Amino acid sequence: MGHTYANVMIHGVFSTRGRRPMLNAPAMPELAKVIGGILRKRQGKLLALNGPDNHVHLLGIFHPKHALSDQFRDIKAISSRWVRERPGGPASFAWQTGYAAFSVSRSNAAQVESYIAGQAEHHRRQTFEEELVALLKRHGIDYDPRYTFD
Repeated sequence: MGHTYANVMIHGVFSTRGRRPMLNAPAMPELAKVIGGILRKRQGKLLALNGPDNHVHLLGIFHPKHALSDQFRDIKAISSRWVRERPGGPASFAWQTGYAAFSVSRSNAAQVESYIAGQAEHHRRQTFEEELVALLKRHGIDYDPRYTFD
């Protein structure tokens, strides 16, 4: 094949350190711009971002030229700095160490976007911890509960 063709669509999830409630709804559109810019600089694209006050979900297209772990490292480092430095931003803000990343097929993208958009409603019924464990199980990812949350 003369060219490389890929559609690496990822549903990513990561929380604030200790799952502390440090995010607010008015900051989400600006946070989406920041994270969208990070992905664009790496030939990717942010399709959706949302979350309650202690974690975020994103749906993005990740370029295969860049390691997924490097892209999440950059997303978290740069956006963490942005949260701390914005007016009124908590100086102690940080993301948790890890992240969850789930592959998404084009045929399921609209469902994932809807799921991300409905985070406020979703978390009236389920905690972040319950949600993450359910996502890990749904995607067949082995995990050790002792090390799942920092």
